[in-house]
Amino acid sequence: MDYLLKANYKKIGIVLLIMSLMITACGSNSTSDNGKETIVFAELDWDSVVFHNEVAAFIIENGYGHPTKAEMGSSAITFTALRSGSINTYMEVWTDNLGDIYKEAIASGDIIEVSTNFDDSAQGLYVPRYVIEGDPERGIEPMAPGLKTIQDLPEYWEIFKDREDPSKGRIYGAIPGWEIDEILQQKIKNQGLDETYNYFSPGSDTALASSIAGAYEKGEPWVGYYWEPTWVIGKFDMVLLGDIPYDEEIWLESYGTELPPADVTIAVHKDLPEKAPEVVSFLENYKTSSSITSEALAYMQENDATAKETAIWFLEEYEELWTSWVPDDIAEKVKEAL
Repeated sequence: MDYLLKANYKKIGIVLLIMSLMITACGSNSTSDNGKETIVFAELDWDSVVFHNEVAAFIIENGYGHPTKAEMGSSAITFTALRSGSINTYMEVWTDNLGDIYKEAIASGDIIEVSTNFDDSAQGLYVPRYVIEGDPERGIEPMAPGLKTIQDLPEYWEIFKDREDPSKGRIYGAIPGWEIDEILQQKIKNQGLDETYNYFSPGSDTALASSIAGAYEKGEPWVGYYWEPTWVIGKFDMVLLGDIPYDEEIWLESYGTELPPADVTIAVHKDLPEKAPEVVSFLENYKTSSSITSEALAYMQENDATAKETAIWFLEEYEELWTSWVPDDIAEKVKEAL
């Protein structure tokens, strides 16, 4: 997930410029037959942003009469396109990922932050709940009843024994190439967990998810890195292990606290309030949560549903929520379209 990669924008250089110009050339805004502006979304390579794009698009098309489209690209490319105006709507800005470049875009007036989509995202080391509490329905006894924080892990290393090196436990790590992978390796070393655990690289996000699913189905112990919102967290009952509360000074020195929080915002290009003020008013009210998003992603996974089908499921299941984002007459138009 791009949110965790934290791309180094200083190294993008001419490639970023060329790609931005390509998006501008083929993704510039247009108007429909009714004279309404086409709303262009940033499409990225993770399911949650595609899901939120589809929810917003369905409401915008059927409630406000604006056509919509999506332009695919990396975080760096699409965010540059947002600043230039060839993309005008970004439903998931992982502000911690973009860092100073996001603040600069806000300060310069190129983009406007209109809402916080969700502010309860999380990442860290997880275990299945049955590891701590057991699962009587499945005949699983608690394996590590005192496990509450990552500082407790050394006491339970034998529960998570590494099959390839039985002298230590195994912690499943993040994906190679993601910045969090390097952070976790350093964090585990700094906190002495490497004395009792091996850091195991899963190789890909699919392999990491599969390791959780396989352990969960068998009722086996598992500890490792994951994040939310994701379908994995929506489908499986996982517990995020506690850590020392986030402190910026300690974090910068040794990664010795929980990972820093990240707000996920909705941002638009500076011209959109003039071109489509009613759409911006809708987006200002758009707010979900990590748990709702994870539930939607789990629905998508379990039902082999498309993002659009999942958006329709959401609009049917969470009518009380989304109708609070729009005026009554707009809500009625969307309901009729459903």
